[in-house]
Amino acid sequence: MTGRPAAPAVLPSPLRVWLGLLSALAALVVVVIGMQYAGHSEPGRVDRWFIDPTADSVKPPWRNVALATDFWGEPAGAALLVVGLVAGCLLLRRPRGAVLIVAAAALAVGTTTVVKTLVGRTIHGDDNLSYPSGHTAFATALAVAVALLATGRLGLGRTAGLSLVLAAALVAGAVMGWAQVSLSAHYPTDVLGGWCTALAVVPVTAWLVDRTADRRADRTADAGRRETH
Repeated sequence: MTGRPAAPAVLPSPLRVWLGLLSALAALVVVVIGMQYAGHSEPGRVDRWFIDPTADSVKPPWRNVALATDFWGEPAGAALLVVGLVAGCLLLRRPRGAVLIVAAAALAVGTTTVVKTLVGRTIHGDDNLSYPSGHTAFATALAVAVALLATGRLGLGRTAGLSLVLAAALVAGAVMGWAQVSLSAHYPTDVLGGWCTALAVVPVTAWLVDRTADRRADRTADAGRRETH
């Protein structure tokens, strides 16, 4: 025995099954919407239910709010958010949390980039791939990751933990999604796809972080026991 307490999991055990099911459902939604709008360059019927996504739909001062929100999904703003959250995790001695923040953000954005290339949906020109929204995926991924860490730190049960995770995802996705549609950067269905991408990616990422860290800890413990014999 090393005498060290086990590091807290970033995917709390009471949430694993439910978030696993949510991840699978979200991935299915991403695929279905992607197939529906593959190669399209115009808003679909669902998009027109919400707003005209081909024209700026908000004016100052709300447009300024949308631009400020959009900044946090741009490279500079995203980097500031990630660095700040990683620093917070390290100060709280949650290295797994720091890894989750970086991995969740990177994989969510990376997944949207790959899906954009595969789907080929565009807005405002053939070079502007739009499905799914990377900004929305990034914001939602960070929110879900932080909610998972808070669930574990507060010792929340299944109901409270799921409620916190879903509430964080809804708020982050809605705020960033509103900004993207308001600025005519994405169609509403792009936003939904980005939101679902984050919900599909983050639980799997958290599970992988825990599994990798646990295996490393086991190897370290085994090495320590061999040295004492």
